[in-house]
Amino acid sequence: MWRLSSKGASGFSSSSTAEEVTQGIDGSGLTAIVTGASSGIGTETARVLALRGVHVVMAVRNMAACREVKKAIVKEIPNAKVQAMELDLSSLASVRKFASEFKSSGLPLNILINNAGIMATPFMLSKDNIELQFATNHIGHFLLTNLLLETMGKTARESSKEGRIVNVSSRRHQFSYPEGIRFDRINDQSGYNRFSAYGQSKLANVLHTSELARRLKEDGVDITANSVHPGAITTNLFRNISFFSGLVGLLGKYVIKNVEQGAATTCYVALHPHVKGLTGSYFADSNVAQASSQAVNTELAQKLWDFSSDLIYRCSQNS
Repeated sequence: MWRLSSKGASGFSSSSTAEEVTQGIDGSGLTAIVTGASSGIGTETARVLALRGVHVVMAVRNMAACREVKKAIVKEIPNAKVQAMELDLSSLASVRKFASEFKSSGLPLNILINNAGIMATPFMLSKDNIELQFATNHIGHFLLTNLLLETMGKTARESSKEGRIVNVSSRRHQFSYPEGIRFDRINDQSGYNRFSAYGQSKLANVLHTSELARRLKEDGVDITANSVHPGAITTNLFRNISFFSGLVGLLGKYVIKNVEQGAATTCYVALHPHVKGLTGSYFADSNVAQASSQAVNTELAQKLWDFSSDLIYRCSQNS
């Protein structure tokens, strides 16, 4: 099916790979952070950015796995500039530690790819007592982004190159709880649905992107923020869904993207010159796409921003 897919306005389609959408692009002189780069589309994103000359910082929880990924990338691309730094997005303390260490390194930051995520977990609370999917997929990235904005703004001014923030969401953002974000029930186990909770966290990614883009534009900062849907991909995100392996066996290549295709939209939005100046958009299959009505609700986006900021503050007071 992917082989028969039609190209969009960008000239790319659902079957395009990350290498194809970045062909001919010189990323030398750029520095990118990729969260969750030790597996799946995060690994492929890091590999392709390195292939294009970008200095890639792989921000990961599993450092042992990341060292193997780094070794494989350097073996394939001897001149690749890649390094690993520890980051556990479910821990606000870990996010702050990572941001502090990155800023202390003196590295510039042109591209931030908030890629890491978990999917459809049973009800659990993070180390900061926040529902785990919301904590990992949204709150951790929300804090990380805010802590790195000053560095990104400085880099954009000094390099005269547009900074880019890419939030990896999912089409599943259309299937959150009926109210969109359960502001008053984030940690309420009653009524918890692991798929709706995942949808809620992915909706939060798109809403965060929208409000972030608005604020950056209002402040006149040369940084864009966009969200992407990578597509249905066979990665370890599905480790909590037992029936998925059977589904892949039945449908396989007809409906499921491979990792090379799954990383394409992220790499396209992060590097392609055609995306220059575009901000607050939602992409799928390396083309601008339509997000859900909840995802484009500006009042909901502003409410989520304030809620996230307050939640982080309350957690810091209790730690």
